[in-house]
Amino acid sequence: MLTWLSLLALIPSTPVLFDLNPVYLIAQAFQEIVQPQDIRALPGSLDQVPVFNSNSPELVQTEGILLSTFPPDGKATPAAHLDYAFDGRFDLFAHHVARGQSPNDRRTLYLGVIVHNPGNKPVKLNLREAISYLSQEAAFNQLSSSESNLLGNQFSGPGSRTMNDVLRDRRQPQWPVEVEIAPGQDYLLMNVPIPLRRLSVATDGTLAPGSPLLPPLSQQPRANPNSQELPTNARSTLMRLSSDAPVYVASLAKFAPATADGGERVPTLEEWQALLRQGALAGPRDHAPTPPANANTAERFFYGRVAGVAQGSQWVARLTDGARAEQLTLPDRGQRISYVINTVDRNTFGTGQVQSAPMLKRYPDTAYRAHGNYGVEYSLTLPLHNPTDDTQTVDISMQTPLQDETSKEALRFREPADPQIFFRGTVLVLYKDDAGQNRANFLHLVQRRGQQGSSLLRLTLPPGDRRSVQVQFLYPPDATPPQVLTVHTVEQE
Repeated sequence: MLTWLSLLALIPSTPVLFDLNPVYLIAQAFQEIVQPQDIRALPGSLDQVPVFNSNSPELVQTEGILLSTFPPDGKATPAAHLDYAFDGRFDLFAHHVARGQSPNDRRTLYLGVIVHNPGNKPVKLNLREAISYLSQEAAFNQLSSSESNLLGNQFSGPGSRTMNDVLRDRRQPQWPVEVEIAPGQDYLLMNVPIPLRRLSVATDGTLAPGSPLLPPLSQQPRANPNSQELPTNARSTLMRLSSDAPVYVASLAKFAPATADGGERVPTLEEWQALLRQGALAGPRDHAPTPPANANTAERFFYGRVAGVAQGSQWVARLTDGARAEQLTLPDRGQRISYVINTVDRNTFGTGQVQSAPMLKRYPDTAYRAHGNYGVEYSLTLPLHNPTDDTQTVDISMQTPLQDETSKEALRFREPADPQIFFRGTVLVLYKDDAGQNRANFLHLVQRRGQQGSSLLRLTLPPGDRRSVQVQFLYPPDATPPQVLTVHTVEQE
């Protein structure tokens, strides 16, 4: 998912040509802005909640095991099973892409998730939030840099839409509130398609196992003989789960079984179980990552994609003047304080803080950390204090500076920002307005590389006033980290 992270070191800081038009290359002139400000590591830390993180291989073209935490005993490919039991709160994040191997390859890839109860008593599995979207259900809508999203209908891409729904504690109706898994039994939590053609049947997992996929594959029109475009689709999923006893979880990819008339049907639990026992890792495999120990010496650093159990579902922090302080003193007029968000190896804005979740279990060819913290909720409290004798106006904003590890007292931006979008997602801001009323603002942000970002919130604090602001968001899979959260005391006009 970190499409641009691997390329950042290769992007020049002089005017370049960007392909903004399918026919013409347009020269994009820009001004680089160096903004002096106090850059701080983010207080707090990730919690201890384990996350079943299934993102490698991102592109799936051969069926097999995506991620299994089952024990390796009795399995045909022991190395494909990581032997980790979830007990209590855990999250499930999955993002995978299906793509035909030719323009006429329209076979339907299915994503299956099995939960197993290894004990001798029933297990209750609770689904607190559960959201899953296909790409066509969450188009990359062209939105402005900041739009009100009170109703939750503003989104741009499946990552943006999925995180927006979970931020609002939603669970789609196809997912049960709770299921009971009998001793020694498997439960098919997900059995959902990533179709490469338009289907007239349900694609949300409610179509019963064994049901035909309509219209039949044999009726699919042939692609234009001159077309080289490969059919592609993707699915993003995030669930917040809890079990009252240990369970094992596996995600698997399987093409819809063929029917006698040349069509396709929904896989059955028994077929998923056979794949889990007899299958190998799905492919093609992603590029192997660079070890973190080589982060400062490798000419090119490959982050890799994640397949394993990460540790950390939420980052909770109070942003104050110091570890023992109770307030965040407003900076002097015209000055700024920035806290880094979702920093990764080789990209910390000079703070040296890497926020990527550690991996408790992983495959050797997948990421060493959960780079990007996709699906992680940031819950940040800013206890603002104006200690001066003057009324102060403060802006709070999210920004996407240019990568720079050398300057620890300034951030670099571009005007206009680069065309590449680095963040698209919804942010919730909770605060008391200047009239003392409690407010909750949902804002959908779209930020490009080097963009300073518009204000999330502007407040006016009288002398001695204290005001608490909370900023909450789930980091979306369609984004590229890191960003910063900036507090700016505005100059008097």
